[in-house]
Amino acid sequence: MTVVLHDLVAKAHEEGEYQPLIDLIPYASIIGVECQRYGEEIVFRLPRNSDNIGNPTIPALHGGVIASFMELTAVFQLMLQLNTPALPKIVDFSVDYMRAGLDKDTFAICEVERQGRRVSNCSVIAWQDRKRQPIASARAHFLMS
Repeated sequence: MTVVLHDLVAKAHEEGEYQPLIDLIPYASIIGVECQRYGEEIVFRLPRNSDNIGNPTIPALHGGVIASFMELTAVFQLMLQLNTPALPKIVDFSVDYMRAGLDKDTFAICEVERQGRRVSNCSVIAWQDRKRQPIASARAHFLMS
């Protein structure tokens, strides 16, 4: 897996095609996670999908889908930025929901706040219309292999 992961990350950076990395985690494909690079920034996208709705009355995204999308954003960011030898393992994940995630495209970015020898700390924000108006923010700690 180590060699394959390094090869996938290198190929993703070279070709700008991140879907093979996303396909490593089946749930990411199920909810529809996508990834685009804009210069040095990597933005993750969760396209509108009626299967991700938790409250059909509003309609709004399921909170678990939002949290999972944000956690996956952090995992993929760590893989891409640090070229990890294995998938990072979640140690702690905390989400603050700020407003309802409506039934539309959702975006997220992750910033690696601190990288130690064994643990990485990340912060993630998710938004829909404006980056300055996040629907949720998260902090995460990952064990790096």
